[in-house]
Amino acid sequence: MKITIITVGKIKEKYFEDAISEYRKRLSKYCSLDFIEVQDEKAPESMSRKEEENVKEKEGKRILKGIKEKDYVIALDIKGEQKTSEELAEFIEGLAVQGKSDLTFVIGGSLGISKEVLDRADYRLSFSKMTFPHQLMKVVLLEQVYRSFRIIKGEPYHK
Repeated sequence: MKITIITVGKIKEKYFEDAISEYRKRLSKYCSLDFIEVQDEKAPESMSRKEEENVKEKEGKRILKGIKEKDYVIALDIKGEQKTSEELAEFIEGLAVQGKSDLTFVIGGSLGISKEVLDRADYRLSFSKMTFPHQLMKVVLLEQVYRSFRIIKGEPYHK
């Protein structure tokens, strides 16, 4: 299975980079893992709704360039469906059984994901109703994907 994670903006904190490196290493025995980081748009503290949508549109166009036609796209969206770790593992395994072996996860920027990207997504996944920094979400996503593969393989994991 090939997994691509597309994020808006770069990781700046070393502790996040260290965690990402650790999960990249752990996941290497289960899947091919690629990261695409697209440039974030400069966004002032206060913006109109129209300005926010404009920022998301620009970031969305960059995200869409990283998505291939055959990719099964999972957008991390606060309004998406929530799953337990076991349900996520079952979902990923089910996609593999269906021949969908190129998964692309999308983590939006500080304002979220554009309508165009959400429309392209095959599935919307929510980790919580809370909002998290996209840098932290990348680590959480990697941990859950790693946990999913451990569950799929029947290997021990912490509940």
